[in-house]
Amino acid sequence: MKKETAKSIAQKLQMVPERTISVVHRRSDGNGGALFGGQFQAATAGKGCMEVYTIFPGIEASLNAFLAPEARFRHDVSDSVLEVYYCRSGRVGWNMRGGTAVYLGAGDVTVHSMACCADSAMMFPLTYSEGISVSVDLEKLPAVCPEILRGAGVQADRLQERFCAGKPSAIPACPGLEHIFDPLFSAEVSLRLPLLKLKVPELLIYLSSLKLGQKELTQYFSQQTELIKEIHRQLTEHLDQRFTIEDLSRRYLINTSTLKAIFKAVYGLPIATYMKEYRVRQAMKLLRETDATIAEIAAQVGYETQGKFSKAFKDVVQVLPTEYRKVQN
Repeated sequence: MKKETAKSIAQKLQMVPERTISVVHRRSDGNGGALFGGQFQAATAGKGCMEVYTIFPGIEASLNAFLAPEARFRHDVSDSVLEVYYCRSGRVGWNMRGGTAVYLGAGDVTVHSMACCADSAMMFPLTYSEGISVSVDLEKLPAVCPEILRGAGVQADRLQERFCAGKPSAIPACPGLEHIFDPLFSAEVSLRLPLLKLKVPELLIYLSSLKLGQKELTQYFSQQTELIKEIHRQLTEHLDQRFTIEDLSRRYLINTSTLKAIFKAVYGLPIATYMKEYRVRQAMKLLRETDATIAEIAAQVGYETQGKFSKAFKDVVQVLPTEYRKVQN
């Protein structure tokens, strides 16, 4: 599934040059939006596309696709603009103002002010991600507020007090969020704007009635997540070596429970499971691209015996390495 998703995003971005984030504006009228006017800048070592729609004056949405290790963003600072980001696929690690790091998996959402992410970096641990951002200028909302929002009791000042006064709120995946966001990705381009005009009020009603607290995702300090990225490099660049949790804990001066919790938050899997899959993915590449023997490949990706390697490979790929190589040739 991950491979299919990455391939689908690559097809969407095939016309986008490397080291480029293409911003495509599809405005409903001549009015500017909340986020993508002014000083908005985006940069990446990979590639990405942001398809921007102005839904109402001061309210924008962008459908985003990235094939990159990370992306950096810079835009105007505003405590009165609410930003919502939904991660549809892949994983997103977002380092924001004040040293806060939010990590999102598929279906998760972060809600914060535009001041929190005015100069920020998104990391994509799986090297791909797809999502949607919605920006709402809460000062303009009362003037453009559709009747349905007034009827539902949505108040701009309460949204600002609740979501824009402090750190980001990170909300885990749930059917309600999926119901709001997922239809936007499958809709034809010509239908996205009218659909957004329905979905954004629905989102604001959802947020207005949401009870935060125990259901929020854990947030971390950026320094902690940078340390986990360094540990990840150590593990993936030395596949011929085996490191225990205790080894890593002593070397990087981080307690074992924190190490395990943050690694899973960043990369989506426990360390042992992640490294097993990573070793097998590297082995798949070697099987496709080299003539090395199975035993040689097993050693290169950190397995003491060919038997242990073959078992791990079949656990992940569902076929033995010998069978995989035959199919690829």
